[in-house]
Amino acid sequence: MKLLIFCDPGIDDAIALIYALLHPEIEVLGIVCSYGNVDKITAAKNAGHILQLAGRMDIPIFNGAEMPVSGELAIFYPEIHGEDGIGPIKVEKNANHLRIRNLSEIFELIEKNNDLVIADLGRSTTLAACFLLNRKAMSKVKELHIMGGAFMVPGNVTPIAEANFHGDPTSANLLLAHGNKVFLTPLNVTQKAIFTYEYAESLRYYTKNKFKEIYIPIIRYYANAYAKMIPGMDGAPFHDLLTIYSIVHPKKMHYLAKKVHVVVEGKTRGKSFADFRNMDSDPDSKHHIALGFDYEHFLKEVFQVLTRQM
Repeated sequence: MKLLIFCDPGIDDAIALIYALLHPEIEVLGIVCSYGNVDKITAAKNAGHILQLAGRMDIPIFNGAEMPVSGELAIFYPEIHGEDGIGPIKVEKNANHLRIRNLSEIFELIEKNNDLVIADLGRSTTLAACFLLNRKAMSKVKELHIMGGAFMVPGNVTPIAEANFHGDPTSANLLLAHGNKVFLTPLNVTQKAIFTYEYAESLRYYTKNKFKEIYIPIIRYYANAYAKMIPGMDGAPFHDLLTIYSIVHPKKMHYLAKKVHVVVEGKTRGKSFADFRNMDSDPDSKHHIALGFDYEHFLKEVFQVLTRQM
């Protein structure tokens, strides 16, 4: 599976990237780094650190957006992801070896690869800009898999809005309008993709690759942050990881086809909504909302991938 990843690492982005790089059925063609959990330069350096540990510096990193289309300054969340984005892990600040390519270069990559799939794990600004810049090339993308939205559950940055859709709702709507086939992994499922402390300890014990030493510190940091936000939660949900998992294992997901829209302005900004007055799929909708997944299979399969030798 040929995969292009848009992200903003971020602890859960970091684990999602590691999973994608280690997965035998995924070929990561490139990583596009934007603002979100951290600023875009820090995000790119974090992605570069993951690639370096994986021995995959051949994978290009592309320059993404630094703010939403509204022009607002981005708000970051160091209390969740740490000052540098991946918890207590310190990445070299002056990463002169890291080459960040122009965003326009991804269109050549897309043109050369049939059946390419895109995962959008952060704010949708950069991916939306790609449609604005070259709609013809983007029309060749087979599927968009977006971590965003919250259906029938509270939001995580407002009582009703999830962070990615709230951060740039205009761009989210553009993707919903122009993506050939759009799969959403919203909070109602991603908040159940939990790693416990015990799971982290097992990862550390059985891992046979260079990520062995970072699993416990970043998962523990993330879980401690969630313990403060949601008392009683045993561990932390890995939102972005579930999105990548869903691409490889669509049959382990429960999707419902419904037309989705995101509120752009006002007190309900970022709210994602669909018509759930009946639970039948809409045959005319190209939007597919994840409502459930096989948690036991998720834990088992992710464990096998994260611990494998490179």
